[in-house]
Amino acid sequence: MTQVDFYILADSEPQARLEFVCRLVEKAYKKQHRIYIHTDSEAASKTIDLLLWSFKVESFIPHHLMGDENAPAPVVIGHGDNCGDHHDVLINLCNDVPDFFSRFERCVEIVIQQPEILESTRKHFGFYRERGYPLNTHDLRKPAK
Repeated sequence: MTQVDFYILADSEPQARLEFVCRLVEKAYKKQHRIYIHTDSEAASKTIDLLLWSFKVESFIPHHLMGDENAPAPVVIGHGDNCGDHHDVLINLCNDVPDFFSRFERCVEIVIQQPEILESTRKHFGFYRERGYPLNTHDLRKPAK
C-alpha cells in the first residue's frame, strides 16, 4: 500500500515549495529512488525542469520531461494522466490526487501556507485517510530540537 507523506513548510511562497521539491528530489535520487514529479500543466513541468538544472551548482540530478523518451532518467516530470512506468516515489504538485497515485510505493505532498495549497492538500489528506492509506506528517514549521 502506498505510504503518503505530507511535508508542511512554514513558507507561503510558491518558490519555496519548488525549492523544497528540488532538495527532496536530490535526497531521494542519492538514495537511488526513481521519482515522478506530477504537475498541473506543461508550464509548471517546464518550471521544475529548469529549476532542477540550476538549483545547486554542485548538484546534478538526471531528469527529463515526460515524453522525452530519448533521455531516460531516474527523475521524470510530467502532467496529465500518464506517469509512464514509474512506481517508486510520486511527488504530487497538483490540485487533485492523480488516479495513478496508488501505483507508487510512496506519495509526497508538499504544503505551503497559501490558502489554495492549504485547501487542496487538506482535501488530499482526507482523501487518503478515508481510503486507509498510511499517512505521515512532517511539520517543518516547528524548530528543530
